[in-house]
Amino acid sequence: MISRAQRLLFWSIVWFCIAILSVPTIIVVGASVTAGNIITFPPDGFSLKWYGAIAMARDLRQAFGRSVIVSLICLAVSVPVGTLAGIALTRFRLRFANALQVYLLLPFTIPLIGSGIGMMLVFGNWGILGSVWPVGVALAAINIPFIVWSVSSAATALDGDLELAAASCGAGRVETFLHVTLPGVMPGVITGGLLMFVLAMTEFLVSLLLTDARTVTLPVQIYNNIRSIITPDLAAISSVFVVIALLAVWLLDKLVGLEIFLKSK
Repeated sequence: MISRAQRLLFWSIVWFCIAILSVPTIIVVGASVTAGNIITFPPDGFSLKWYGAIAMARDLRQAFGRSVIVSLICLAVSVPVGTLAGIALTRFRLRFANALQVYLLLPFTIPLIGSGIGMMLVFGNWGILGSVWPVGVALAAINIPFIVWSVSSAATALDGDLELAAASCGAGRVETFLHVTLPGVMPGVITGGLLMFVLAMTEFLVSLLLTDARTVTLPVQIYNNIRSIITPDLAAISSVFVVIALLAVWLLDKLVGLEIFLKSK
């Protein structure tokens, strides 16, 4: 049995962690609705004019559009590759499966600045810098372990007898994959895909190294604006990112279920 003092200590720690995680978001959202012209918290009055300002800012709209394109390219590359790799790691007896699992950790052990500079040099030699699509490919290569792990977790939980039953009923490998395996791992695919989309939308360092003045994404555009002066419209843009993250969580809950998502991590 847990004593009252232990329960009080536990919930105190929980609420302290929630407060630490929530305070920065609350401050940013609060600063975005200020009626003044200087970013401040508590806000100087209440106004939504800064959201109107970012909606009318042509450079921010274009940068946001490029970020969406980058995220879609990242999805188009990472979802097929990550899905097949995740299934292969769990369904086939690969000779170097453990080595591949360790290799997937490299993007997290190598600093992003190193990965970004390496890709900048490679893409520069190929003459493809200055386009949006190389940024999406680079972010897919860096973050693809997330979707591989997500699909692997879903594939591990999938009952292998279902695939055997499909094969015994005359289904070929392609039919079994399309009608049994792929639907079975779809929660992992959706989880990994949404995570890849959000990571690509918010990635700054790699985008900074691979873009120029014509192809800046939204995080890079925010950085360029901050270098001159910090105004409440930047807090409004940050609030947009918060909304995107909340929408991703809502979609996860509706399409997959947060319980399945948390079990896959």
